[in-house]
Amino acid sequence: MKKIALTIAMLASPMATMAAETGPGCGWGSILMDGKEGVAPNVLAATTNGTFGNQTFGMTSGTAGCDASQPVQRAAVDFLDNNMEKVARDMSTGQGESLDTLARLMGVDAQDQAAFSAITHENFAEIFSSDTVSSVDVMASL
Repeated sequence: MKKIALTIAMLASPMATMAAETGPGCGWGSILMDGKEGVAPNVLAATTNGTFGNQTFGMTSGTAGCDASQPVQRAAVDFLDNNMEKVARDMSTGQGESLDTLARLMGVDAQDQAAFSAITHENFAEIFSSDTVSSVDVMASL
């Protein structure tokens, strides 16, 4: 039980800092919209990043305003953005490929993935607290 608690504590500290992040992250669009707040600049920045495909390159190379030391956390959020329903379904049952993938992206060791799945299953209602929960909210809960 101590090992599980330690694993959760280790995962929680970087995830808590991610919860504070807002906006589209890094990339050319984020650089262009730097200093602007609101939905429209965020959507424009995310669209620019997606159109030019520069965010992925920036995350791996540390360019375009991206921090290359954070790729695992960003990858987990990106995975959740595209697979939220599958991850929710897997968490609700306590097992599944999407939940296993999320665990790997979060850096959960292979020997701890079963415990991770069990804990997320037990706390499903808190992790997915509403139908409109965002990937950042899920990561913060995790």
